[in-house]
Amino acid sequence: MHSLSRRSLLRGSLAAAGLVTLAACRSAAESSSNAASAASPRRGGTLTVATGIDFTPSLLFAQSANTLVQRLVFNTLTRYDDQLKPQPELATSWQLTDDGRSITFKLREDVFFHSGRKFTADDVVFAVKNLQNPVRSAQLRATAAAVTDFRKNGDHELTLVLAHPVSNLFDLFEFMIIADSATVEDAVAGKQLIGTGPFRYGERKPGASISLTRNEKYWNPGRPYLDGVEIRIIPQADSLLSSLKTGQSHLSYNVQGKDIAVLKDNPQFRIKPYDTGSGAYYIGVNVTAEHVGDKRVRQAIAWAVDRDRLVRQALGGYGLASSAPWPKSSPAYSDAGATRYGHDPAKARELLKQAGLDTITLPFAHSATPEGTAIAQILQYDLKQVGIETVLQPTDSPTMQKQLISQTMPALWTLSHGFAQLHPATLAVSAYPFNEAKNSSQFTSPAYTDIVQRAWNRSDSDSAEAKALYQQITDALLDEEFVIDLAIAGEIEVATAKVRGATLNKFNYLNLDDAYLTA
Repeated sequence: MHSLSRRSLLRGSLAAAGLVTLAACRSAAESSSNAASAASPRRGGTLTVATGIDFTPSLLFAQSANTLVQRLVFNTLTRYDDQLKPQPELATSWQLTDDGRSITFKLREDVFFHSGRKFTADDVVFAVKNLQNPVRSAQLRATAAAVTDFRKNGDHELTLVLAHPVSNLFDLFEFMIIADSATVEDAVAGKQLIGTGPFRYGERKPGASISLTRNEKYWNPGRPYLDGVEIRIIPQADSLLSSLKTGQSHLSYNVQGKDIAVLKDNPQFRIKPYDTGSGAYYIGVNVTAEHVGDKRVRQAIAWAVDRDRLVRQALGGYGLASSAPWPKSSPAYSDAGATRYGHDPAKARELLKQAGLDTITLPFAHSATPEGTAIAQILQYDLKQVGIETVLQPTDSPTMQKQLISQTMPALWTLSHGFAQLHPATLAVSAYPFNEAKNSSQFTSPAYTDIVQRAWNRSDSDSAEAKALYQQITDALLDEEFVIDLAIAGEIEVATAKVRGATLNKFNYLNLDDAYLTA
């Protein structure tokens, strides 16, 4: 991921929407493989996707377990290519003013919702306002809220006016699904999902499956190739793996690292790691809880954990041990930040001693998935070695997501976060653990807010001044340690050999426009 000048990216119009292939985030090996087979994609068939976590309709407009559904039913205005350069989707072209205070879109005129209603500029207005609504729990609400006015020039041209420039504007357009305004309340209630995407929402069996069927009137010519998609919810890791081995499922992004290591030499499967660093494992700290309000205790936790062992044992080697949130592709990445905290139990015990503590006991929540439990147990062992006893609290993923949003987490928790793979300011203004205005840790700091706002309220992203601000954000995070990063990892696709063309966007939305099953 390269840090390119927004001005160089956005000046002028980007057209040729009819040529969009929506093939984001491929590894080089996958691109080569797909190129070899792209000449004769096969039509028909139902792709079965196995996942360990059920769909949560109320969190449709947040980045959560819903990423399998969002881009199948809905579209976005634009999409990023591998270099974070925005490309057309429902928008065919755009023009950003020099001061970054307004952007004008020209929209596709051949797009219809699954209900038969034509897509217009009003739907973009609704999409922005929908994310501005606090009840939607959308992580990019702050960026959406920077839009203060809408100026339409007909049904398919729209200008968005901003209160101030924002350096992550196109992160918003990659994230913002275009939903049908007439049925949005039904959508968040799980009754129906109506978008403009390649598949129509079919039947949902909570805790079991979701079925989708081909949208015969999709605007992307000849797509999708598949007749349908079935998403199967299989919480048990062994059962999920078995469903792939027996051919009951074709594709999954939820196979545990240790199982991937076993499968990688099996010709029946194709393993594709996404190298965007779109996920990171971390320990969150509620700074209002007993003991951990002292940053020396939080720093002690950071020194106590053995990140390399966690990557080896829990992630099967798929990940990069790091004490900072940034993947190597980020302009905010530095070797010094990634290695700031190593495994040093003696230093951890000394910091606890400086805080006037010998041994403490803390509640420790974790996702009640096999991988989440394995990570929590490794961390529990490391913390015990320095005098920090933890009481593990396995919690289902929807509940943890709601606790993150409502700031009701216990003293410690472990989960994974995204957003570091995008513009660096997005992490600090949009991700629940890091949000400078309201984060899951209940951490506040005028100095942190000031740095984040200066990095966000600008029209450039790769100047020396911008990069200096990213470094200041990193320094603040590593000093305060209200989020203790452990390892950087991307999604890992495990697919049977017959699957071709599946991709993920920068928010891990599953894109099956070009996907097909070989004979």
